[in-house]
Amino acid sequence: MNWHERALSVLRGSRVFGSLDESVLIDLANLLDFQKVHGGTLVLKQGDDSDSMLFVISGVLRVSRRDADGTLNLYNEVRSGQSVGEIGLILQQPRTADVTAIKDSSLAILSRSSYEALLLRYPLVLNKTFIRVVYDFCNRGSHVIPDHYAQSFVVMGLHPGSGCSDVSRSLVQALSQRGKVHHFRPQYGADGITPVMKVALDSDRHDNMDEKFDFLVYEADDSLSSWTRLAFRQADQVVFVAVAGSSPLRGEMEKLFTEDPGFSMKRKHLVLLHPSSVPLPQGVALWRGMREFERIYPLRHQHPGDFSRLARFLTGTAVGVVLGGGGARGFAHVGVLQALQGAGIPVDLVGGNSMGALIGAQYASGVPLDDIVTQTRQFAMGGERLTVPLISLVSGRRVERDLKRMFGDMTIDDLWIPFFASACNLTQGVTTVQDSGLLWRVVLASNSPVGLFPPVPNQGDLLVDGAILDNVPVSAMRVRLGTPLEKRKGNGIVIAIDVDVPEAMGVDPLLTRLTPWHKLKGFVLPNAQSSPGIASILYCAGHIGCANQRRKIITQADYYLIPPVSEFSLMSYRRANEISEVGYRYALDHMKKWTLPLTSS
Repeated sequence: MNWHERALSVLRGSRVFGSLDESVLIDLANLLDFQKVHGGTLVLKQGDDSDSMLFVISGVLRVSRRDADGTLNLYNEVRSGQSVGEIGLILQQPRTADVTAIKDSSLAILSRSSYEALLLRYPLVLNKTFIRVVYDFCNRGSHVIPDHYAQSFVVMGLHPGSGCSDVSRSLVQALSQRGKVHHFRPQYGADGITPVMKVALDSDRHDNMDEKFDFLVYEADDSLSSWTRLAFRQADQVVFVAVAGSSPLRGEMEKLFTEDPGFSMKRKHLVLLHPSSVPLPQGVALWRGMREFERIYPLRHQHPGDFSRLARFLTGTAVGVVLGGGGARGFAHVGVLQALQGAGIPVDLVGGNSMGALIGAQYASGVPLDDIVTQTRQFAMGGERLTVPLISLVSGRRVERDLKRMFGDMTIDDLWIPFFASACNLTQGVTTVQDSGLLWRVVLASNSPVGLFPPVPNQGDLLVDGAILDNVPVSAMRVRLGTPLEKRKGNGIVIAIDVDVPEAMGVDPLLTRLTPWHKLKGFVLPNAQSSPGIASILYCAGHIGCANQRRKIITQADYYLIPPVSEFSLMSYRRANEISEVGYRYALDHMKKWTLPLTSS
């Protein structure tokens, strides 16, 4: 297929231009100029005159902007069959962003002179078409089903012997459960060029691979060879591999790729490869802040579940589960997790607040669900000592001691499943999402209701139970499931469980002043209306903010579960198994309506 035929095929499949008559499309294709660009090439520059628009014949472009302080902001991708630069061309405005080729790409260019000549020839139909372009641009927040294209990944070792080949094979196996995969391996012949390289260099054949497969995995070798350079240029995302415990310092090969103009445009991940028998991840904290990695994945050899989780994160289909606070009613979380597990729905990331944080931390630690119920019930029924009420009503020492016993010196970086806990930052008046540090301390801050327990100091700030602002931290989960490009609904799947049942807070309408006697007479006089006590008042006050945000929070989740646990009091810890069963039955019933083509394998 020659350039003209390929351009015509792209135009026919375009959402914007595909509706034009064949004669108009042929004239448009005849006016196009064609260009091949390497990955990393800047094809449109922010601030330049808009003297043309581009059609992507093959490859991928990335739209980006730099702020006044030099901060790079990455935006949408432009793929085969799509166009870019049309708004500037129509409105005769300067380029509003940079456009860079992420991978080797073939472009068709419509110049301003050709555009104006075409307008003179077909004024009515083209004006309607370009009005639609402007309308779509102004409404680009609406959901559009993307055209089919193969997502492409390059797996590169950060140092020789990193296990790049093992990771590539395991990733291919995991992706094969989701679609058709082609694995490009570096196998050199006598001429130093692989048959795979020759296919990749042949744009027609490579475009066919892009249409034929759902995923393309390029396996780099351990040197800065021609193959490694080509594999890097062909990929949308880079999966770096390092052996757990290795030095996080940059090697020579990585330094060279960092200088490549297309490096900053690609999504970048790090796999820390561990032996299959290691109990906990090692050395994860050493890598944090060292690179622009989107995420760090501690994975184990010969653990298919670990690589399935990696594949879901890479493809934007990871499942995040959010567990809200609610005292003993939180045991319903265990029942929901049991239902998810039985249905083969994976949990790739877990976050929570208060009781949800306590249960979520145990789940992420690998504690069996039955043991979570037993362990949490024993912990919650341990009691707490009253203290001089200068900072709080209770001292919190027993809770702190038992959390230390439960989690020991384990940190969030020591978990195979990513975890976070939310807390309200009294100092800054915001929600603080804790995704690093000692596990017991993170859970303690999220389980310290204001007024009842002392706030937990955190780098000069004071943290308390997050329910004041966000009892079901769905927005934090949405951000962590998103990419640097789009932290919004649509990246990954969020399942939220809300067990915070609103309770009536009121008194006798004739009452003008609340005294301790009004609370006490509810205990000693039959049929007397009891007034709320200090614990109920503080609990209600601590949940007002999140109660007002509930409707907004619900819209941010893909599946929002509210188990019917109103019959259980906040302190019904002895009924843990009953509450868990309610959550399980409720989840089973609601999951029948879900459409999740995922398994935990």
